[in-house]
Parts: sequence; C-alpha cells; structure tokens
Amino acid sequence: MNLRKFRAGWSFRTTTPSFEVGEEFAVYVSDVDGDDVRARVGDTILTVHGAPDGVREGTKIAVRVTDFDDDAHVGDIDYLRTVGESAY
Repeated sequence: MNLRKFRAGWSFRTTTPSFEVGEEFAVYVSDVDGDDVRARVGDTILTVHGAPDGVREGTKIAVRVTDFDDDAHVGDIDYLRTVGESAY
C-alpha cells in the first residue's frame, strides 16, 4: 500500500479559523447575554449584529463577516437569516 497516496488530502483543522470580510456561512449561536449574541467556531469568537428577538443558544443562523482580527481570533458578523435549530 502506498502510504503517501493514502494520506493525500489529509490536513488538520485549526482551533482558530480565519475569515474574510464578506464571507458568508452558517453558524450555531453559542451565547446570548441580553443584546449580546455570539457564535464560536473553535476558539474563534464572532459577535453577531442584527439578530432578531428569539435567537438563542443553539439557533443556526446564516451570517456575513464584517470585520475580523486574525491575530486575536475575534470578529463581527451580520445576521442574515435563521437556518434552523440544534438537533440536541
């Protein structure tokens, strides 16, 4: 067996992913404290802006990145729409 071919395409994921301004994706809300809504992707913390009432922990939302600090692994994202709820 050719081990090099077997491992082709393998990579390790980072706990601090980076995001580009304008990038859109879906995340689960991890924390709601009053008007502060946050989503975590690994150790990266994203502050959600414009989330409507009713968004709570476990809500899956579509977002767009508006600002991101790659050194601090924090950023700001705009709420686009609710996609669903957590299965657990």
